[in-house]
Amino acid sequence: MHPESLPAPPGRPPLAIACVIGAMILVVLDAAIANVALPTIGQALAAAPSLAVHVVTAYQLALVMALLPCAALGESIGYRRVFVGGVAVFVGASALCALAPGFGWLLAARFLQGLGGAAVMSLAVALLRHIVPTHRLGVAIGWNALTVALTSAAGPVVGASILSLLGWRWLFAINVPIGIAVLWFSSSLPFVPGKRRRIDIGSVTLNALAFAAMFAGADLVTRHVAAGIASFLASGALFAWLMRRELVQATPLFPVDLLRALPFRLSVAASTLCFIGQTMALIAMPFHLQRQFGLDALHVGLLMTPWPLAVALCAPLAGRLADRMPNGAICAAGATLLALALAGLYLTAGSGSLVPFVACTVACGAGFGLFVTANNRNMFMTAPAERSGAAGGMQGTARLTGQTIGAVLLSLLLASLPPSSATHVGFAASAIFVFAAALVSLGRSAARASLSAPAVQ
Repeated sequence: MHPESLPAPPGRPPLAIACVIGAMILVVLDAAIANVALPTIGQALAAAPSLAVHVVTAYQLALVMALLPCAALGESIGYRRVFVGGVAVFVGASALCALAPGFGWLLAARFLQGLGGAAVMSLAVALLRHIVPTHRLGVAIGWNALTVALTSAAGPVVGASILSLLGWRWLFAINVPIGIAVLWFSSSLPFVPGKRRRIDIGSVTLNALAFAAMFAGADLVTRHVAAGIASFLASGALFAWLMRRELVQATPLFPVDLLRALPFRLSVAASTLCFIGQTMALIAMPFHLQRQFGLDALHVGLLMTPWPLAVALCAPLAGRLADRMPNGAICAAGATLLALALAGLYLTAGSGSLVPFVACTVACGAGFGLFVTANNRNMFMTAPAERSGAAGGMQGTARLTGQTIGAVLLSLLLASLPPSSATHVGFAASAIFVFAAALVSLGRSAARASLSAPAVQ
């Protein structure tokens, strides 16, 4: 597949970029700040800690269930219409969260927030592809990665500040003025007419059930192993049914047409592997710091902040490089740096000094920033412009699938090994997964080189 070369569109690109970035801040910040309030919300709404965690999982479940359907809807009726609709749903759901009289209301509103957030996350880069010229797409994706990294880093601090000064309801109410500002400037977004493709309700249902079963398995497997395995098997069967159904579709919901292209398929595989490793490491880090050094939650958070800050610093540079160099080489270099840094965490886990930990954490962020920016650019440039929505949906699906698998694997380690051993093994396993992502990226470069080489007569 050869990507369409898109010229710089007319209109107001700076305002349009600000609108997309503002919506991403809205979605990412909400996910980051809600975590710190779970004990407070549980106490305020009389929910046990085991139930309070569903404030987070309800949002994540809606996201992963709706990413591909929102991408398909965007391709059908237009990216801007679905993106702006997603922002409006998110803002309305945020108001419902802030007004929640009980825990059930809050869970339903959080699920609705996730549906709105899915429209934003699946179509953000698709819109950027129509806002900036092709030769600047890597830079735009770097801005997006910088926004996500800085917002993720600031989220816990912002959440804790709002929680201490105003109370938990303001964690959600704060989204309303930000969302209204995004909606106000949404007219600057480019109008990309939809293809009026038919949305297959059967495929949407199978997609939702498959991801719901996967999330149920992730939730159950550490407490009820048999039930968790059964849920994973059900998820696999539902995905197989979905794939069989999608193979005959001209523009499938699950983008099997894009996955037939080897570079796109390898980019998705590398992304999933990298996010498995990243998530395992990020979950293992606080356990390691608390048990090895006896640190409290505040100091743990501060020591983990260099990772997203390094991502924020490296992502724009990675975007510029990705617009000028082979993306596979940049992905392989970034993933290799991340794998080596994770191996460093494994090798220095028994050290009594925090210096190696901080150095490795900075290197982790730098490597991840290089990898994810170039890999996302390749994913979008491999897809035709008219399938940018599907590419965005698949990008988000690969990320959330990798994060779910990584969380399950680390949870299994924590359940079956002593905590210190579990984090130690977790760092080693995360390095292996990320190194596998580097190898896949190298394979992508080799495949592209072989495809572009002249045939021997």
